[in-house]
Amino acid sequence: MTAGTGDIEKAAGVLRAGGLVALPTETVYGLGADAENPAAVARVFQVKGRPPSHPLIVHIGGAERLGDWVEEVPETARLLAERFWPGPLTLVLRRGPRVPLETTGGLETVAVRVPGHPVALALLAAFGGGVAAPSANRFGSVSPTTADHVRAELGDAVDFVLDGGACGVGVESTIVDATGDVPSILRPGGVTREDLEAALGRPLAVPSTSRVRVPGQHPSHYAPRARVVLVEPGKVVAEAELAQELGHQVGVFLPPSFADAEVKAHAVVEVPASLDAYARELYGFLRELDQRGCDLIIASLPVEEGLGLAIANRLRRAAGPRPSD
Repeated sequence: MTAGTGDIEKAAGVLRAGGLVALPTETVYGLGADAENPAAVARVFQVKGRPPSHPLIVHIGGAERLGDWVEEVPETARLLAERFWPGPLTLVLRRGPRVPLETTGGLETVAVRVPGHPVALALLAAFGGGVAAPSANRFGSVSPTTADHVRAELGDAVDFVLDGGACGVGVESTIVDATGDVPSILRPGGVTREDLEAALGRPLAVPSTSRVRVPGQHPSHYAPRARVVLVEPGKVVAEAELAQELGHQVGVFLPPSFADAEVKAHAVVEVPASLDAYARELYGFLRELDQRGCDLIIASLPVEEGLGLAIANRLRRAAGPRPSD
């Protein structure tokens, strides 16, 4: 069941009162608060267990409102906003006076986007302001792509959950640094590098490190409870079977080229051949293997083209160092 008009009005009221609302976007579900209310924003960090130095994305109702939230709108930002909003693109720009430092993690830059989901847009219209919303999960863990994921992980810590169905993109937005003369991709996501380059008529770098802090760049992020190990595609089956023989409860991301293979493992998910479908299902696959009791997940990286770049980024973060490493 998805949110109706009454649900949206109730959620807007919760935001006005300083509460937290889990809202659907086309990427993942967000944990939303009034972006101009420092106390409400502080609750987001508390519920997630997120360090307060990690900035939040401010969701707004339309590209025409960007100037209300930033110091200035450079030509590059204007072009990208007109081309890709509403949609899975976040622009990093100089913070305007309307945005408190609590929302930006103490930075003089702010991340802004217009979500491409009808329920999110209806909520933003009813609320009338900006909603600061990271993913609606505990810090560092797998992002939620359904309302049930949010309820299972955050429970009563969220004041209201808007159910907008399963997310259509399934990985977070692409983040572009538009503060300088040369834009760059700070986090690959739902808008592909190729589409951005076509819109701008220039190549874009994807630096491994950045002077600008942005969401999703913690060394271990998007991580299930099971440990994720990345291997070459041709070695997935052999590595999984060896780990299973050594006593692990192994989950396998089976590449499309092995679709008919018999794999001796605790649990197997078949990776879709379509990168769009893979991105949409990625976090669901990770959650499924956790729920099935896996302690180790063997996976390979897709070709890093189109949405494959975002998928590879998430898998690398999921396989990043754990606290005990």
